[in-house]
Amino acid sequence: MTDGLDAHIPAGPLDKKWDQHKFESRLINPANRRKYEVIVVGSGLAGASAAASLAEMGYRVKCFCYQDSPRRAHSIAAQGGINAAKNYPNDSDSVFRLFYDTIKGGDFRSREANVYRLAQVSNAIIDQCVAQGVPFAREYGGLLANRSFGGAQVSRTFYARGQTGQQLLLGAYGALCRQIAEGTVKMFPRTEMLDLVIVKGHAKGIVVRDMVTGEISSHAGDAVILATGGYGNVFYLSTNAKGCNVTASYRAYKKGAFFANPCFTQIHPTCIPVTGDYQSKLTLMSESLRNDGRVWAPKKVRDTRPPNEIPEEERDYYLERKYPSFGNLAPRDIASRAAKVVCDEGRGVGGTCLGVYLDFADAIARLGVNTIRERYGNLFDMYHKITNEDAYKIPMRIFPAVHYTMGGLWVDYNLMSNLPGLHVLGEANFSDHGANRLGASALMQGLADGYFVLPATIGNYLAAHTGEKPSADSTEFKKAEEDVQNRTRRMLGVHGKKSVDHFHRELGLLMWDKCGMSRNEADLREALKRIPQLREEFWENVNVLGDSEELNQSLEKAGRVADFLEFAELLCYDALNRRESCGGHFREEFQTPDGEAKRNDEEFAYVSAWEYVGENSPPQLHKEPLVFENVHLATRSYK
Repeated sequence: MTDGLDAHIPAGPLDKKWDQHKFESRLINPANRRKYEVIVVGSGLAGASAAASLAEMGYRVKCFCYQDSPRRAHSIAAQGGINAAKNYPNDSDSVFRLFYDTIKGGDFRSREANVYRLAQVSNAIIDQCVAQGVPFAREYGGLLANRSFGGAQVSRTFYARGQTGQQLLLGAYGALCRQIAEGTVKMFPRTEMLDLVIVKGHAKGIVVRDMVTGEISSHAGDAVILATGGYGNVFYLSTNAKGCNVTASYRAYKKGAFFANPCFTQIHPTCIPVTGDYQSKLTLMSESLRNDGRVWAPKKVRDTRPPNEIPEEERDYYLERKYPSFGNLAPRDIASRAAKVVCDEGRGVGGTCLGVYLDFADAIARLGVNTIRERYGNLFDMYHKITNEDAYKIPMRIFPAVHYTMGGLWVDYNLMSNLPGLHVLGEANFSDHGANRLGASALMQGLADGYFVLPATIGNYLAAHTGEKPSADSTEFKKAEEDVQNRTRRMLGVHGKKSVDHFHRELGLLMWDKCGMSRNEADLREALKRIPQLREEFWENVNVLGDSEELNQSLEKAGRVADFLEFAELLCYDALNRRESCGGHFREEFQTPDGEAKRNDEEFAYVSAWEYVGENSPPQLHKEPLVFENVHLATRSYK
């Protein structure tokens, strides 16, 4: 325990911690569970699975999402697959190997106990989803198929073509719908959480806005669960859905929840490159494509020839050259930086020269076009619709883009924040991926948290606080509602001359340039100088159209961008404080002679947990030391 942080990690051998903890956890009699009401914010994989599982156990659940249906949660966009240590290919995979690959992939910046638990429950996730009817790909004989993802030398990724997230979400959605029909879950679609309510130091409810009518209301519960995803849209251009935001997490942060490792942001190496200044988002091309696609760039600087006219000897398959053991399946942070180096050298391709090639010619010659179409057909179709290029005939053009955030609200082993009663799941928490998430592990974590971890641990809090649910008419709720309404009136009352999107785009460009794929002290200090200026201009000159008592997308975006304009400062503070390079956090001052990330384990082997201490005041840092008893701290190498 350090700085008031207690992760509540169980004692005992690593492989016994979770089972022992479940046995020692407090239980609630099934007949008594209906006396408790739990609020779940978010209905993606983590939220939907948690809501369905808790309701199945007997709790009364309210589930909120800003989409018109839980099926539209951003989890649906996940393409490539979900990891599990089944070892079906018989290539020496195991729970410990999955644990080790995840710890190493995160550059030794995550908790051993949490990551081992994730690996332990991974196999049960596959069983659960198969039982739900998720149509995983299968071998000719009917057995579940696997493929490889970055950072691993085994095939452990289960998939449903390039639509794995969609199929898994439909499974969780089916379970959720069953509970809605049973009356154990009350669903609130098109409803956005705008504040967290704290009663006597405990999270006991939320304030929401009905996005159709504009009505502000409060909901009280015995516990609050946030499963609201990541904050990648602080960079404006990302692979995230446009609606993805930091508001729920940031509102919790301002009410006392610690925000952990916000500078750990993931840049995905295979995305369709930017094509213009007014593009609104980017599109992911699944990491699974690197199973059969080869990444290359011309050896010649500013080579404008079409890719099929560049002979083999004039191509640089730079991932295969630099990382022969892993080749094109090097982890995302490493593959992304390698692409940036190539483009910085002037060897980028496409109209912007910000791109490299992902080439399937060898795989098509070896396996046939029909096999490639069976594996990746929907991805090739998506690429064709966006670029009007046929990737079966010419290489795809790809470039790194913001994709996922490893940072999030701090949680203990029970997935509870430092704020009692507030539990945080999936991408919204920080717990499992360290400084870099391996491919196909996001779906694994979301479903692990929702189906298996939280249902076993939430009783520890609820059993100790029976009968403490407050009334939504209490003073604390009315004060929170008033704060939300005042903030809304303030935004609508500016009547400035610039759109919300203008400020979001300006912030995104600033963050990408100063705190993106690589960072340095001078750029971070410049960002910390300019972000408050941009925020001040926002509150003086933003033009939010319409009013609050109607469907108003301009108002929705304004609230989210206002939070991004504050959160961006926190992210830069964390990046400036962490004077090392690890995973997706690459400080240019701290690198090896061959350009790889250089960690500083003596000073920075800890979780940075930031506390809000007031407006216009720097956040306060709390440190949770990371202790490694089962793996040896080593320089991460994929060569």
